[in-house]
Amino acid sequence: MTDEILAPAASPDESSASPVVNGESDVHRLSYGGKEIILIGTAHVSKKSAETVERVIREEKPDTVCVELCESRLAAIRKPDSWRDMDIVKVIREKKVFLLLSHLLLASFQRRIAKNMDIKAGEEMIRAIKTAEEIGSAVVPADREIRVTLSRAWRLLKLKSRFKLFLELLGGLSEADDITEADIEALKEKDALELLLKEMGEIMPELRRVLIDERDLFLAEKIRTAPGEKIVAVVGAGHVPGISKNWEEEIDIEALTVLPPKSRLKSVFMWGLPIVIMALMAAGFMYAGKGVGANMILWYVATTAVLAGLGAAAAFAHPLSIAAAIVAAPLHPIHPTIASGWISGLTEAWVRKPQVKDLEAIPQDIESFSGFWRNKVTRILLVAAFTNLGAMLGTFVAIPLMIRIFGKG
Repeated sequence: MTDEILAPAASPDESSASPVVNGESDVHRLSYGGKEIILIGTAHVSKKSAETVERVIREEKPDTVCVELCESRLAAIRKPDSWRDMDIVKVIREKKVFLLLSHLLLASFQRRIAKNMDIKAGEEMIRAIKTAEEIGSAVVPADREIRVTLSRAWRLLKLKSRFKLFLELLGGLSEADDITEADIEALKEKDALELLLKEMGEIMPELRRVLIDERDLFLAEKIRTAPGEKIVAVVGAGHVPGISKNWEEEIDIEALTVLPPKSRLKSVFMWGLPIVIMALMAAGFMYAGKGVGANMILWYVATTAVLAGLGAAAAFAHPLSIAAAIVAAPLHPIHPTIASGWISGLTEAWVRKPQVKDLEAIPQDIESFSGFWRNKVTRILLVAAFTNLGAMLGTFVAIPLMIRIFGKG
């Protein structure tokens, strides 16, 4: 992947980079092709960062202000009620439940920290946009589209890593309230930040590459090619080392926006597992007798149905949604594209009927565990996700049971 993105470095006379500026460790001055770039490394829930951003923009009066936002996130800031446009049924049908839940959990973690700090999440970006517009500077979103970033991360993560990430995000919610303003400011210090990224890289190297390394490249290219002779760029402090490191490199930005192909292993698994289950059932009838075959089917149906139902119940699903999960779970071998979570989630959406007020309440409700279950929209996502988890667990439990019954027959 790296070979597709990076080419030989640009010549020294075309670009240069040197981190300095008024003795502030979070403000850096760079240059590229005759342009002057002031790079500000921020913490997204820091009052000090927000104040620094506004002061630097007013003092420098740049032609352009680049912000670590993509087009859609910039639009969301300018139109806070954009949650109303969410099509929950479409999310379920396109099997993006885990993707959206991961995004909401990340947002929840940031919002809870910001609430403790008595500041809006992303206040420094909001302040940068407002100040730029007040002094007549152009605003350029310099980050990769969030949908592309999350999709690349999701496709590159193995199944085990996806569950691990989901659990890490859930666990992080309980720790958000313990983070202090001093902790936030400490994260902007280079040593602490590099240690944090190193730990992330060791736990999930594929995730770090997509969320940090690739975006470093994307941000560097968008910032240095932004219009104007003087540019102020506002990015998270975690991206500053990577941007500086790649500042003189030639970057193929198109390669960073291509979605990797879906894993063949996933397709083999999706279709192969049902074939294995059906083959076991058939073998039971053919070689061990009707009683053994029927018993194998009974255990498979009971195990997958019960665990899928428990998954839906754990999300406090409506009784009809739980029933739908129980009925749909054993059908997977008949048609692998039928996901029990898809059925239970759509049933929950039909029964609960989310309203506009539920969409509007998402930003506030995701600040707490109870809010995820209280909000009709996020509860639908949880019902779909937990049902799928239960059904998958049921399948993995059922197969050894079926083999054991076959062996005894």
